[in-house]
Amino acid sequence: MPRNSPLPVDPIAEAKRQWIAHGWTDAAAGMSAVTSIIRAQQLMFARIDTILRPFGLSFARFEMLRLLAFTRQGRMPMASAIARLQVHPTSVTNTVDRLVRDGLLLREPHPVDGRAAVLVLTDEGRDLVERATAVLNAEVFENPGLSDDDTAELVRIIARFRKDAGDFADPRPVPDPL
Repeated sequence: MPRNSPLPVDPIAEAKRQWIAHGWTDAAAGMSAVTSIIRAQQLMFARIDTILRPFGLSFARFEMLRLLAFTRQGRMPMASAIARLQVHPTSVTNTVDRLVRDGLLLREPHPVDGRAAVLVLTDEGRDLVERATAVLNAEVFENPGLSDDDTAELVRIIARFRKDAGDFADPRPVPDPL
């Protein structure tokens, strides 16, 4: 996580040097890319956790509240939330359980499918996520630590990687109005 002082050498560059020295030259660039992304994620999460901690939120809890706050009525079937958040159903269930316990969400029976649940954002949940979003925007998202050009390029590269990995497909074209 964040350090008080920088390391005297980049450990990922040193790992790449070691990979090459051990004869794994063909894998060295890929190892560097993967470990660089993982380390960047750790650094980003450390910043996010620092911002969300005073709100009593983890990033998973924030994402769930934010997802529901984006809907018109602050409600969504749990299955839809699982699909949109792209995490294991058990993780979503655990997150929802904590949010319900804290009075930030309600879990209601699905109006048609008796086996399913609908998640409903409470007024307290909406207030909390709006306040947390304002601080997260100001302290992290408005300045992620990259220039605007680097940010756009990084998003394009990662989106292409995600699409090629089957994470999403291009949206179908919307038909022209009649």
